[in-house]
Amino acid sequence: MTKNKTKSAPYYNIGQLRVDYWNKLKIETSELSRCNKGSANETTHKQKVEGLLKDLKGVECFFASPGKERLQKLENAFLSHEYASLSNLVAETTKQLVGDSYRSNLEFITQEENSIESPSEDQYDGARKNHFEVLFVDEISEQEETKLSNSLRLLRSSNDKFTYGVVVQTSFQDAMIALLFNYNIQAVVVRYAPPYYSKGIAPIIKPYIQQVTKLDFSYKSETDLGPLIGSLIKQFRSELDVYYVTDTSLGHLKDSTLKGFRRIFYQTEDIQELHLTIMHGIMERYNTPFFSALVEYSQKPTGVFHAMPISRGNSVFKSRWINDFGDFYGRNMFLAETSATTGGLDSLLQPTGSIKKAQEMARDAYGSQYTYFVTNGTSTANKIVMQALVKPHDVVLIDRDCHKSHHYGLVLAGAYPVYLDSYPIEEYSMYGAVPLEQIKTKLLQLKEAGRLDKVKMLLLTNCTFDGLVYNVERVMEQVLAIKPDMVFLWDEAWFAFAGFAYNYKQRTGMYTANKLYEKYNSPNYRKQYNEHIKELRAGDQSLLPDPDKVRIRVYATQSTHKTLSSFRQGSMIHIWDEDFRRITENTFLESYMTHTSTSPNYQMLASLDVGRRQVQLEGFELVEKSIEMAMVLRAKVNDNPQLSKYFDVLTVHDFIPDKFRQTGLKEYYTKLEGWNRMDEAWEKDDFVLDPTKITLYIGKTGVDGDTFKNKYLMDKFNIQINKTSRNTVLFMTNIGTTRGSITYLINALLKITDELDDELKALNDREREIRDKRIHSLTKEVPPLPDFSYFHHSFQAVPGVPGGNLREAYFLAYDEDNYEYIPLNECLPIMDTGRKLVASTFVIPYPPGFPVLVPGQVVSDEIINFLTVLDVSEIHGYRSDLGLRIFKEKVLNRHKVTTSIGGMSIGKNKKQ
Repeated sequence: MTKNKTKSAPYYNIGQLRVDYWNKLKIETSELSRCNKGSANETTHKQKVEGLLKDLKGVECFFASPGKERLQKLENAFLSHEYASLSNLVAETTKQLVGDSYRSNLEFITQEENSIESPSEDQYDGARKNHFEVLFVDEISEQEETKLSNSLRLLRSSNDKFTYGVVVQTSFQDAMIALLFNYNIQAVVVRYAPPYYSKGIAPIIKPYIQQVTKLDFSYKSETDLGPLIGSLIKQFRSELDVYYVTDTSLGHLKDSTLKGFRRIFYQTEDIQELHLTIMHGIMERYNTPFFSALVEYSQKPTGVFHAMPISRGNSVFKSRWINDFGDFYGRNMFLAETSATTGGLDSLLQPTGSIKKAQEMARDAYGSQYTYFVTNGTSTANKIVMQALVKPHDVVLIDRDCHKSHHYGLVLAGAYPVYLDSYPIEEYSMYGAVPLEQIKTKLLQLKEAGRLDKVKMLLLTNCTFDGLVYNVERVMEQVLAIKPDMVFLWDEAWFAFAGFAYNYKQRTGMYTANKLYEKYNSPNYRKQYNEHIKELRAGDQSLLPDPDKVRIRVYATQSTHKTLSSFRQGSMIHIWDEDFRRITENTFLESYMTHTSTSPNYQMLASLDVGRRQVQLEGFELVEKSIEMAMVLRAKVNDNPQLSKYFDVLTVHDFIPDKFRQTGLKEYYTKLEGWNRMDEAWEKDDFVLDPTKITLYIGKTGVDGDTFKNKYLMDKFNIQINKTSRNTVLFMTNIGTTRGSITYLINALLKITDELDDELKALNDREREIRDKRIHSLTKEVPPLPDFSYFHHSFQAVPGVPGGNLREAYFLAYDEDNYEYIPLNECLPIMDTGRKLVASTFVIPYPPGFPVLVPGQVVSDEIINFLTVLDVSEIHGYRSDLGLRIFKEKVLNRHKVTTSIGGMSIGKNKKQ
């Protein structure tokens, strides 16, 4: 294992550093303005201001606002000893920067007057216009840069919906740093051939640019660097519009260059055309086909003679008894309610207009080949994909602790599940993820048994509820080496945001599908594969897929509403399947129609459309800020002595065993060393931890997770969370998390620790003894987590081979004469007599929220012991008054071992 060589940094990201340094400058300039001239105090503050201005110049050069011009003005005021003016200007700049007000106005300053200015009403009709920045990559002087900015500013019109500022970078490295730092950039114009190396990178930013410095294209000719920037932008920030300005004749432009840019201009062309193209590109992403059609529909006068009395609000606002319902939601909600599928609103089941266009725009945003909107949650999305791709007799490899919708999808499809066990994290009563070696072992067992042709799908949860993220590329590549036509279903219910941050994007199904498709179809890969095969010894399994056999077939289901902006149950299915049109499209559409309502919620569809607009225009920024908020929370808990007395934030090391962390990264933050960069780990490790999932260990409080959630967080502070375990609670940050909400949570945790202190002081000896026992139980006496046992031979697809007939067992339990209830405390004594107890239903405790028993599974001692000590109030499929629902022995003895097709059994009787 290699040692982690990433450098620690005092701030998590450049955004955090930037805001903090502006605030420091505000404080120091304010102090300086009040100092007596010539005093020692003045000298001290002057030195600090000078240092801060120098550091900020190394940051602001990558932004148009405040940017270099503002820093130059501040420096001029400083050198002229105009400290009061300096202080006021810094204060106003910091206010606008922190409050983001500049992005709703024209810009920080005008080039002509170098003063803070908002657009006047007569100039811009009083409208607040969204502001963005355009990166120009061009080796030009500052005078030429000013001329370029002024020329573009003169082209503005009062009819423009947006305004933009210009930021110029004169080298390849500087351009890539700007893309990494500046989330305001929405378009890039590459002009001429930029030199590779930066003329000077400020020391303050070096810990934050490892993604750039590890790139080495210095060997490339300058004429190749322009097109190369275009291709790299598609990797790092694929949502941006990228344009190329060149003198190279059309006949000499490479196909890769032509395809790599949205449009190519020539130097002789009018700059107005470039300006209009930039604005049009932003307008295209801003467009929301379905939401706009819904708004237009809501404003039309109509006569309603279809279903839905609530349409237009007529049944609500005229009512004396439910008009408060209308007042609460407002008229627009009801004006947009209809069951019509014409007039521009389109049909979800067979879209031809605005919904079709909205789904195509979502496809482009998420990097898929096809995207489908789902209005009844990812539970239904999972069933749609399962039924579309899997038929009776097919074998599906599936992680046992995945969402229950997958298990029910297997029942509906009649497929045989081969359950995979995630590695246990017993100390915290949770599971990790499925090791790659286990997946490969199961596949090779099926291959040895002659069943590999029956294997259809690998289904994994990425990321897990607790934040474990797979190395998607490694898993897919090594699985495809064994089964080259494997279909992958990545349940990305908690990962919809991941496509809009580079580290995260690398571990998503869609990004990896596209990457592997291009890789396997390249001449370089074929050469690599042939050399790899030559080096294999007899009997060795190749680790690389055969380029002549491999097919890229990847599906991802995402709960848009969980991590992005959408109404509840708004989800998407993303598809990257090179065989979709040829093999799967018909069955997919049939499955989609099977599970999708003919009366979809139009408000939910509109929210999916608008949510797509948001991530294309500000997803990069919002995701980065949500990670920053999570990191700040980690640091606050770790650094505060009162909080760390009772709480610990679980680290990468706590969640992921050493053997799965090849880089050796153990934690994102320590009080002594600051922030560790996670770039290398996210590129190389088998598993990584999503930092936006913050698991707080509460064992030292003596309070279990469920009680802590309800008694302390909910009842006292109205703080809502989704998940707990015996000794942990899970907090999540998302694109809606604010600094204020983090502050509120920290405040609540501090008050809880004060309350715990007070309670402890008031305890008598006996009460203290009871408390100590509770702490010991929560921290030491953790129940062992059971693995999946096995299917009873009556429900095995093939005796002795992985794969169970889940559907047969499930429907056998529809007859109440086939099962009985056995109290939990009687199970072990009965099992000691030699009888095998076989579950007739799913048994799902919450938490942890996955089935510890499925229909047809043999009950093990470990499972009974786990259920016995489990201290949760909610166990689906288990009745505490009756016990476990178990198949009767006589049913198992006479049960037919067959495949179930359409609920009918075919085959011969099999005695136990």
